[in-house]
Amino acid sequence: MRRTCLNSVYKLAKEDDRVFFIGSDLGVGTLDIFKQEMPDRFFMEGISEQHVIGMSSGLAMEGNIPYVNTIAVFLTRRCFEQICLDLCLHNVNVRLIGNGGGLVYAPLGPTHFATDDIAILRTLPNMTILAPADAKEMERLMRLTLDYDGPIYIRLAKGGDKIVTPDDRKYKIGKSVEVRDGRDALIITTGIGLQIALEAADELAGKGLDAGVLHIHTVKPLDVESIRDKLAEVPVAVTVEEGVVTGGLGSAVAEIIAEAGFEQVKKFRRIGIPDVFCEHFGSQALLLESFGITSENVARTTLELAGGK
Repeated sequence: MRRTCLNSVYKLAKEDDRVFFIGSDLGVGTLDIFKQEMPDRFFMEGISEQHVIGMSSGLAMEGNIPYVNTIAVFLTRRCFEQICLDLCLHNVNVRLIGNGGGLVYAPLGPTHFATDDIAILRTLPNMTILAPADAKEMERLMRLTLDYDGPIYIRLAKGGDKIVTPDDRKYKIGKSVEVRDGRDALIITTGIGLQIALEAADELAGKGLDAGVLHIHTVKPLDVESIRDKLAEVPVAVTVEEGVVTGGLGSAVAEIIAEAGFEQVKKFRRIGIPDVFCEHFGSQALLLESFGITSENVARTTLELAGGK
């Protein structure tokens, strides 16, 4: 996914001389072809993330479109004030690419877990948040970022994720994608949660429960209308995300349910990372399992809400 994202930046830069690339202490060889062919629009600034945000803001105010790439947790937590005041307040066209969204950097411990990135950036006016499910969707969405107004945060997963997004849908920033229709329950997800949700839906189908899957590649601005319409059709809803449930996608859906005034009460559950610091070390898969962010737990939770055992 990261390779697809950065290759897309290179392709956009070849087509549009407004595109700049700014890295912060990235590995040797990152986008070397960009550096060789367009050295005046390639910058590697070292460990200075807050400076990089100010620099990108200045470039954007001059009519350019900078794509900034570094580790997600440093980009969001460390630079929150600069993102708020330099980017969002001025509504400039800067694209933030966060490596290792969620629990990708699991072996490095909680200092490197970008589990609250979506939650904290959701609070900022003018901010757009993208969390693609796979490399194909990343490629589709990157093309749309070029002429989109305002700052964008692009959350990168580990890479090598299974391609699960359908080709026969229309992809637009701010619009959800109905991947699977279902009459008994709705699983709403973002990022790599889509693969988990689809596996859970298959398991539920084997137990006689028809679960739909709604993929939210744009967490902000949220496609409230489509989410509300799909929720109206089912009695049960579950959200799945590789991030904190406090303020994340689950909270956003809970807000929709609370304000929708549905005649039928919805049975609803959020699956994600609870309000704790993770004390475990290991692989991403191990940590996902420890928090119950698995297809088995999604299926079990959905079935329980629907009245099954």
